[in-house]
Amino acid sequence: MQREILTTNRKSLRINLDESVYGSLAEIGGGQEVARSFFQAGGASGTVAKTISAYDKLFSDHIYNNDEPGRYVSEGRLLKMLNTEFTEIVQLLSLKRHNKTRFFAFANTVSTLNYKKDNEAHGWLGIRFQLKPHSAANEVILHVKLLETDTLLQQRTLGTLGINLIFACYYFNQFPNTFLQSLMDNLSSDRLEITLIRMGGQELDYVDNRLLAVQLVKNDMAKAIIFDRNGNIQEPADMLYKKNVLAFRGSFRPITYVGFDMLKTSYSIFKRDEDYAKEKTMALCEITMNNLLDKGELDERDFLARVDLLNGMGQNVMVSSISEYYKLVSYFSTFNIKNLRIVMGIPNFLDVLNKSYYKNMKGGLLEALGKLFTDNMKLYVYPTISSVDIADPTKGEHLLTTDNLPLPEDLRDLYVYLKKNRKIIDIKNAKKEWLYINSRHVLNMIQNKIPGWEKMVPRYIEEQIKTKKLFGYDEVIK
Repeated sequence: MQREILTTNRKSLRINLDESVYGSLAEIGGGQEVARSFFQAGGASGTVAKTISAYDKLFSDHIYNNDEPGRYVSEGRLLKMLNTEFTEIVQLLSLKRHNKTRFFAFANTVSTLNYKKDNEAHGWLGIRFQLKPHSAANEVILHVKLLETDTLLQQRTLGTLGINLIFACYYFNQFPNTFLQSLMDNLSSDRLEITLIRMGGQELDYVDNRLLAVQLVKNDMAKAIIFDRNGNIQEPADMLYKKNVLAFRGSFRPITYVGFDMLKTSYSIFKRDEDYAKEKTMALCEITMNNLLDKGELDERDFLARVDLLNGMGQNVMVSSISEYYKLVSYFSTFNIKNLRIVMGIPNFLDVLNKSYYKNMKGGLLEALGKLFTDNMKLYVYPTISSVDIADPTKGEHLLTTDNLPLPEDLRDLYVYLKKNRKIIDIKNAKKEWLYINSRHVLNMIQNKIPGWEKMVPRYIEEQIKTKKLFGYDEVIK
């Protein structure tokens, strides 16, 4: 939808002039910038019932969670703030206000840059609100990373984002994509990153939060989003912090026996690491945004099918806008993870070693490999069959591994160094009988009603594709 982008002041004023909107604002850690925007715009007495900033932790615990303090900058603390403030305003004022009032409670709990500038600047924001008087409440939750290097600038950013959120809830609640894009009005991606969004409630049940989350990446509002194995959206820092991470990039359209074997064999190698701990180790199946936008537009059904199938196989799923592997390593490094392992096949591995991909870097391939092979990162490389009989692809005999790769002469010494230092690890126990399987070939067989693809995917995947008619499947067979 075409719309005029209003300034923060005009948004604040428009809300203030709406006599039906009335609520409280609780802000911790980043000043009271959202409340200040309402007061500066004028007419705030028509909107603001209460403002509070329980900055001292004892006050915060006393007001919001006296029995179980927990973390202060967390989703849990935010939800307790919203519950306390919304319950209070409805109980106190619902009988005294006219029947046209739609109550809301806005809250944020934030850690802005400290004096030494050595902390992570991030925060949780949310709003619980009514769209109709006396109705059940709806709720929107955000997590943001603050990217500016000045505390005052971060506070102003929080003020703008908070007003954008409240405005969107009342004026764009029927248009999820517009709602999402409007959160960045008068802001830019170099000021903040929205790493999570959840919407729910009586009037917002129609929103699929998985689709909303992937739009964050598509709109360049986040570098990546993560779904846990149950399909729930998780904040990346909460999920990855101090974990051992195994990342496997692919299209997963659909995941085949060879993809499943890559995960299984690489994880078995990871388990032999001396600091391996099951509860501290997680695997991620990563899909790049370029892959999802292969046809120019996001195919929502296709995307959800991939996530559902991977979740059904017990896998966590990550969607990112990160193309280069060394940038993927840099992204994971921001979460202070313990160990990172990336699994890939020989074709992708050869691309990683291709100089032509790094012409835009001053240090070329050497710089890229330096950024890729950090102290805690190793590559697990899965073999392939280099020559395949066209008539019968299962008859390929020449196994290509990291030990017999055809490499340029000027790269061999560096390659040997990486191998000897176990930065590149060959996956030895791959199932050779599955190496002929190619996911694009499988997809082509499904879409063109060619029998035989069923033998190339796990039984669960076959059943789901047939039952839900995924990826263009049709029961009519040639």
